[in-house]
Amino acid sequence: MRLRDQLRWFEEKPLCGRRIVVTRAREQQGEFAELLEDYGAEVIECPTIALRGPDEWGAVDHALERIASFHWVIFTSANGVRCFLKRLQEGGGDLRALHGIRVAAIGPATAAALQEVGLHPDLVPDEYRAEAILEALDRDLSGMRFLIPRAAEAREVLPAGLRERGAQVEVVPVYRTVPVADQADAVLDLLRAGQIDAVTFTSSSTVVNFVEMLPGQDLAALLKDVTIACIGPITAETAARYGFAAHIMPTAFTIPALAEAVATQLRFLRPPPR
Repeated sequence: MRLRDQLRWFEEKPLCGRRIVVTRAREQQGEFAELLEDYGAEVIECPTIALRGPDEWGAVDHALERIASFHWVIFTSANGVRCFLKRLQEGGGDLRALHGIRVAAIGPATAAALQEVGLHPDLVPDEYRAEAILEALDRDLSGMRFLIPRAAEAREVLPAGLRERGAQVEVVPVYRTVPVADQADAVLDLLRAGQIDAVTFTSSSTVVNFVEMLPGQDLAALLKDVTIACIGPITAETAARYGFAAHIMPTAFTIPALAEAVATQLRFLRPPPR
């Protein structure tokens, strides 16, 4: 293939010439960044959060000691799956501890994390939100015991809804997110220069920490000509609370779907002058 043909092939990619900020935790950026780069984008890595263990493991370990007493374990993220199973193994346990317990996963990424270790979830709702789990379960959950390993800070919709139906619910933090801002100055310079085409948010915490890493800035002005892409409605609602609306949101709330939506919709928007 001649050089001109090679260049034309790259230029025809939908995100060729676009600079896109990825705010995911550094530990999670790989897949998303690669997908955007495959579409031709220049990815600006700006992790706004980092993943850490909980402040203490007591609640998790106590639940693991009584794991056989639970009827359901509900995982709300792939991070929750990995951190919970890692703690189980560190305590000398393995997947046999979950024998006879029904497992639910919110979303395909969470389900995939379970399947990677040989666990096939009993329930994966069509809509990737806590409310969809509630809709799929019985109205009367009296006497049922649920364990929810999740982030230290998360929405209370699911545990509250389960308790309203009579269930006994234990929520145990298996990881927490902490803010980071080591790329804040570089991204701020690019935003001021009009050199960013889109900023992507994959969770409410990425929105909150993006705002907090730019204190005192007029975000409405900085993001006026920037496309905002959010992975789902909860993240979009958080962005709206801070004054910037989501222009792009996929119908499926997954990383591949978000990358595809960005590639599909951003290609039709006029690039800002460089």
